[in-house]
Amino acid sequence: MSFYGEFTQKIDGKGRVSIPVDFRRALEQGDPDWTEGLRPRVRIVYGDPRRKFLECYTISAIREVEAQIRALPRGSQTRRLAEQFMISGSDTCEVDNDGRIVLSQKLRDRIRLRDGYGANETADALFAGTLDTFQIWRPDDYEDDKAARIAAMADDLPPDVDVLTLLPALGG
Repeated sequence: MSFYGEFTQKIDGKGRVSIPVDFRRALEQGDPDWTEGLRPRVRIVYGDPRRKFLECYTISAIREVEAQIRALPRGSQTRRLAEQFMISGSDTCEVDNDGRIVLSQKLRDRIRLRDGYGANETADALFAGTLDTFQIWRPDDYEDDKAARIAAMADDLPPDVDVLTLLPALGG
């Protein structure tokens, strides 16, 4: 179960946005309580103020993160920061029967998705698969961030390097 690709989706005035079909299948597989006829859930993390995107986890994936946080010493600064960013700064929502989630006004404001639009107007959100999670961006921010990251990395690489040569070898 993985999230692949980039998709631009319309958000209506009520904050409803369609999850790409392949992402929905991954959310179903990643929700241990999901069965046919039930609505899969997604955890949307927005707590890190440095990020310009919403990070979306399957229920199984966020439970792994929660286990990692629980392994930290209670009361430690690291645990408190992780709890603030990943637990307090998150919402769980269900995918409706039409394959949509609702991004609350708080979430839309968090990533500066166009606000002030009426009930019959739409805005765009960009969904980017990142293997274990997917991100929701304002399209312009995504393209700017992507270009900046590629430019920064390109400065440190030989001109004709194949990115596959940068991957670690798998054991076995």
